[in-house]
Amino acid sequence: MKSALTVIKEQVNYFYLVRRLSLYEIKSSNMNNYLGMLWELINPAIQISIYWFVFGFGIRNRVGEGGMDFFPWMLSGIVVWFMINQGLLEASKSIFKKIKMLSKMNFPMSVIPSYVIFSKFYPHLTLLALVMIILNAMGFTISIYYIQLPLYMFGVLALLYAISLITSTLATIVRDVQMFLQSTLRMLLYLSPILWDVSQFGEDLNWLKILMKINPFYYVVESYRTSLLGQGWYFIEEWEYTLYFVGVIAVLFIIGAALHVKFRRHFIDFL
Repeated sequence: MKSALTVIKEQVNYFYLVRRLSLYEIKSSNMNNYLGMLWELINPAIQISIYWFVFGFGIRNRVGEGGMDFFPWMLSGIVVWFMINQGLLEASKSIFKKIKMLSKMNFPMSVIPSYVIFSKFYPHLTLLALVMIILNAMGFTISIYYIQLPLYMFGVLALLYAISLITSTLATIVRDVQMFLQSTLRMLLYLSPILWDVSQFGEDLNWLKILMKINPFYYVVESYRTSLLGQGWYFIEEWEYTLYFVGVIAVLFIIGAALHVKFRRHFIDFL
């Protein structure tokens, strides 16, 4: 618990630096591209088009009890996945890639995964605004349920940071962790309710629904979808699942903070 409090204090005290470095990270990662930061929108657009064609036309056209069109259903859930995927991959390798910065700047190592994740948050906001416009044009008008989105945004940022504290520490010690994480995220794309509707499972597959809900990204995707499609107050209607989600974040953060604080003095020995 002491390690967790230490990391929290570091995030609060150096939050101004997190914002500055996250903006620099976005610019530096796109500075060699002609289209620059437009690629932060182009890449998701290409992937969404592929998934829509394969799963929307090739496998199903309608999902859910009311027979909703597949495209808005998928779009409202997948919008958060790009931040999850890129945020975790980049944050997990951030310490061993950027530790040399510590020789030029004086800030704690726990800030490194934080600002890398935050650098993915700005493109997410832009993509989210674009998705809102598209959904509004398709008949899913802006509703009062949108006001719960900041709560879910904070939740996904907290979850990503808690996981990245663990993975960035382990990836610095054992580089194979990064490859394992890439494979795991590919698998989680299909184990989250992004491309197929879990509610269409029969009663004989209830065990599979419960198993999939263990995945905290399930909560994130469904909460975004419920908000953007104006279907209800997910964190209230699924209050037990909300408590589970918060509990997972707390446990992962305590474990990650303990690992990070324990090994960060020795990170340079593994480089």
